[in-house]
Amino acid sequence: MNKRRAARELALITFSQLSKSIKKSEDIDIAEIIQKSAEIMTGEAENNLNSAVKELVKIREFIQNYEFEHPENVEKPYNEATIPVAVPMTSDMLGRIDEVLDSADKTYSAIDMTKLVSLGEIEEVRDYIVKIVKTFTENRDKIDDKIKEHSKDWDVERLVKIDRDILRIAITEILFFKDVPQSVSIDEAVEIAKKYSEPESSKFINGILGQVVKSKNIL
Repeated sequence: MNKRRAARELALITFSQLSKSIKKSEDIDIAEIIQKSAEIMTGEAENNLNSAVKELVKIREFIQNYEFEHPENVEKPYNEATIPVAVPMTSDMLGRIDEVLDSADKTYSAIDMTKLVSLGEIEEVRDYIVKIVKTFTENRDKIDDKIKEHSKDWDVERLVKIDRDILRIAITEILFFKDVPQSVSIDEAVEIAKKYSEPESSKFINGILGQVVKSKNIL
């Protein structure tokens, strides 16, 4: 995982801890939040790993029972060894395997994140988090107005919180970070939405950010 992606994901956790009353980044203990973020990511890695192991156990039991109950084994003499049989790749099996792979992928991402936090690369990651948080807190109203403007007058506070925070981070970059290509901000927001939010959220976020970029370039 690259350091900017790590910073954005950690910033997402930071945003979840921001109070509406906070107006200055100096009021936020970034070091403490990063530490908490690392703990959250570590916990998520452990939970995902546990989920993956549970799914693997279920798959093993399914295969074991399928083999035991297969006609070739049912009809064999009881004192003979179980005969290995081919396992059909049913949609149920594929779904279970996909869940394991998804859990494993999230576990690897969380491990990568905690490595970045714990190693010397933390300084660059931390600095980018501080930049995002500072810029947002000082321009909260303008950024939230952009979300409201392009989300059919939805109340910003009524949006799914994680979607709102992903939009806030991306729009902060689009409006104020000249060194970050707009397309990168959008792509990163979409990928983070796919990872942390609901299936339909990535399309919603992509649409809102596309309109923000279009309106910004017209101005």
